[in-house]
This record gives sequence, C-alpha cells and structure tokens, in this order.
Amino acid sequence: MEALPIPTETYKLGFIGAGKMAESIARGVVRSGILPANRITTSHSSPSRRQAFESFGVHLLPRNDDVVEESDVVIFSVKPQVVKDVVLQLRPLLSRKKLLVSIAAGVKLKDLQDWAGHSRFIRVMPNTPSAVGVAASVLSLGGAATEQDGDLIGELFGSVGKIWKADEKLFDAITGLSGSGPAYIYLAIEALADGGVAAGLPRELALGLASQTVLGAASMATSSGKHPGQLKDDVTSPGGTTIAGIHELEKGGFRGILMNAVVAAAKRSRELSQN
Repeated sequence: MEALPIPTETYKLGFIGAGKMAESIARGVVRSGILPANRITTSHSSPSRRQAFESFGVHLLPRNDDVVEESDVVIFSVKPQVVKDVVLQLRPLLSRKKLLVSIAAGVKLKDLQDWAGHSRFIRVMPNTPSAVGVAASVLSLGGAATEQDGDLIGELFGSVGKIWKADEKLFDAITGLSGSGPAYIYLAIEALADGGVAAGLPRELALGLASQTVLGAASMATSSGKHPGQLKDDVTSPGGTTIAGIHELEKGGFRGILMNAVVAAAKRSRELSQN
C-alpha cells in the first residue's frame, strides 16, 4: 500500500533524542522558517537539554512515545549503539503514515526498516558544522520512502547547510570524507596557525588568519565555479612564495596523506557497520 503524503503545510516534527545534533537541526528549521517551533517536539530527562530546546520554543513532552504519537515526521537522533532498542521499543507506534528518519552513523536502512516494521525510512548523514548552518549532509531513501518524502527531508536538512542524495552503498565513503573531514580540517588549521607562530606571528593572530583563510578558500571552491587546481594556480606565481610552500607540501606527501585519511576512515566505518 502506497504511503499517504505528509501534509507539507501542517505536518509536525519530532526528535527521538535531544542531543546537540538534534538541537542544531531544530534551530535551523525554526530559523529558516520551514516550521514554527510549536510544531516541533522532543523529550529528554536532562534539565539542560530540555532548557536548550525550550529556549527557542520547542515543546518538550514527557516520553518518547508521546513524541511519536504527536509527530508526522520522526527523526531518530540517538547514538548508534542504542538506536535498535529505541526503534524496537517504539515499533507499535511507528505506523506507515509516519515518515521515519535516522541520523545514527553506521546503522543501515535494512536494519532500521526491520526494526520499525516498515520501510518508509530515510537515512541521513549530516556532519558537525550543522551547528553553524554549513553542514554537508547526504540522504538515502528507504524502500517505501517517496521522492516527495526525500524532498521534504532535504528541505529540513537544507536549513543547516547543503544536502545531496546518494545510494546508501556510498555512505561509508561519505563518512570518511564529510563525516570525519571536519577533524582533518581542524588539524590543518591548527598546523597553519603553528606555522604562523613559527614564522613570528602572535598566536591569536595566527589562528585567526588560518581559520579565515580556510573559510575563504572553501567559499571560493564552492562559489567560483573553478576547479580547486585552477584556484591554486591562480594564487601561484612563477618563482613566488606560494609555489615554494606548495613544493614543501608535495615533498611531504600532503595530497596522499589526505587521500589515505579518507580511505582509512571509510574502511573503519565499513568495519563498524558490519559489527
């Protein structure tokens, strides 16, 4: 039986799990005007987490069961190691009328669908920059999730950054790149700042310049329409300072190290998802 469309003008959104990622998504949804806060619910026993959601108008309910009953779209934002127990506990309430979403890393759609008892499920892999509205997220549709369902979830997660659709078989590689990638970039920023200090800059100035330089370069890569190699060439004058620095990076195997990091993280993601 085909799932009934989610009423886009009136639907209610519920979060099972009220951690930082759920908060980031909920804040983005409210800030962008996609949903008013009074159509979003969650539940949590911690006063600090309750206060975080209540501070921008989200309604807190006593139990997860209440959140599911109240919602048309349910996002499971709990830790991967507990998502099975949580979904199984709520299974009697998870009718096909409800669109289910998981952001639990490494947990496959097949398992989520088995636990829920139906396949109107969407898996989303966001990353931590969702906290500042510049996430790189990817979604994959479950067996009974419609294109309309995918568009609705794309709009929700689009409120905290950019979102792509991809086959779930790519999710381990996505984890290695965009899921783990922010940590690689933080390491690069720290190293650039250390280099600035070694060259004589005050620490605060070096860190500010390094962070802003990475931000600016990323903005150029996403908005200029040019290949990163071309952007690199645009900065690199013959016999100049930039090519001298790039030469050192190439001697150290900079590109290969980053490529290996993505491949290693993807491999580890694959290992964890098989356990």
